[in-house]
Amino acid sequence: MKNLLFTIIACLVYFTGQAQDILIKRNGDELEVKVLEIDLEAVKYKRFDNLEGPIISIAKADVFMIKYENGTKVTMNEMRPTVQQPVYAQRTGYPQENLKLGGPRLGFTVLSQKYIDHISNDYDTNVNAFMTQFGWQFETRVFTLENGTSGLFEFVPLIGGLEQGKFLPSLSALVGIRGAKGLEFGLGPNVSLGGAGIVLAVGTNFQSQGVNFPVNFAVAPSKDGARFSLLFGFNSRKY
Repeated sequence: MKNLLFTIIACLVYFTGQAQDILIKRNGDELEVKVLEIDLEAVKYKRFDNLEGPIISIAKADVFMIKYENGTKVTMNEMRPTVQQPVYAQRTGYPQENLKLGGPRLGFTVLSQKYIDHISNDYDTNVNAFMTQFGWQFETRVFTLENGTSGLFEFVPLIGGLEQGKFLPSLSALVGIRGAKGLEFGLGPNVSLGGAGIVLAVGTNFQSQGVNFPVNFAVAPSKDGARFSLLFGFNSRKY
């Protein structure tokens, strides 16, 4: 009888929608749950439609946000992890810290004829319109809003033309925005052998188990010609 009453009460609460927590995964799935514990690596919960069932554990890296029954929203990358914090503490969230990431970037660049002519005249060297790029991305995530939108600063040094026996460096510094689903946009200054200009970049960012996999298309126009680049790579948090 006790179990029957418990089940009836749970069902009533479930259908009125007043007591469940909502766990939102990074792939967009939403689960109705009762959060029990959040530790360094995982979120532990029970399914709201089976509160007498087993405790389920999911990696924090796969969780984007938790919406608690009282309306509080907490995103995982805004939380300062501590060992086995009580649920009431997790519901208030933690002060945000700047998140620094870094990792390799590689891809290719297509040069406009005007840019090729400028390089040939000023540096007495011939380059092909198509060249490879290798470099590194330094990213600082300045803030993250409750809806998952992040403000970014990125510094990307690249070396191009190695397959041609050339050494063509470039430096880009971008200020950008990344949405909750990974779509990102950035704008900033660029310096290369062709001179100074700006760079405009758009792309997306995939995430798996705490590792980011960015893919970006960038255009760098200047008075000495334009460059079009497609870059990809990966980065992770720097401790």
